[in-house]
Amino acid sequence: MNRFEGKTVLVTGGNSGIGLAAAKAYAAEGARVVITGRDATSLAQAQAELGAASVAIGNDAASLPAARQLAKELTAKGLTLDAVFINAGVAKFAAFADVDESLWDQSFDVNVKGAYFQIQALLPLLNQGASIVINGSINAHIGMPASSVYAASKAAVISLAKTLSAELLPRGIRVNVVSPGPIRTPLHSKLGMDEATAAQLQAQIPVGRFGTAEELASTILHLSASESAFIVGTEIIVDGGMSQL
Repeated sequence: MNRFEGKTVLVTGGNSGIGLAAAKAYAAEGARVVITGRDATSLAQAQAELGAASVAIGNDAASLPAARQLAKELTAKGLTLDAVFINAGVAKFAAFADVDESLWDQSFDVNVKGAYFQIQALLPLLNQGASIVINGSINAHIGMPASSVYAASKAAVISLAKTLSAELLPRGIRVNVVSPGPIRTPLHSKLGMDEATAAQLQAQIPVGRFGTAEELASTILHLSASESAFIVGTEIIVDGGMSQL
């Protein structure tokens, strides 16, 4: 399939994990892919994996000036966008009693404020009928201990998708959310998740395993493609049944 032949797609946080898997999936179906990320080394490596047609731009997802600068750089390159995957985010966990203002601000600056104003900055570059997919999380639904701030930030972007859908629909722009459950990515090691903790978490997943970034990418592409034109302001949960039981 070449559902994205001749189209340009932006993936924020496309230098690793779910973002890189989505970027590769878009590229495999013909898209010109633009990825962003903060780490220059992983960004360059990801671009090399995606091929010469890809574009990699350093960007801090928590910075409003960076959001506007990204739009300026895309404009300077003569690029307009047919799909955007708002994926850049942080996952910080702490018991409620231990949460401080710094953890709150970092989580909301990246996951909510960054996403909100990045979409706003990109509006002039979105083609008629473009699709925006926001990366949510099942943590917005399941009430997992130590996730209060992270879960609240993801609940905010799920709500944002609904209101933006109503506001942008006159331009044919759809906004949807994909909410993953436990997905096997490098984020687990960054969070310090050992094998015993991973096994406990896996035991809570009805299908008996973690998901893969490639499985999630297939849903992201479905929401980005014209085949899902009747899906608007919706959240698709990809969690092996974890939030349903």
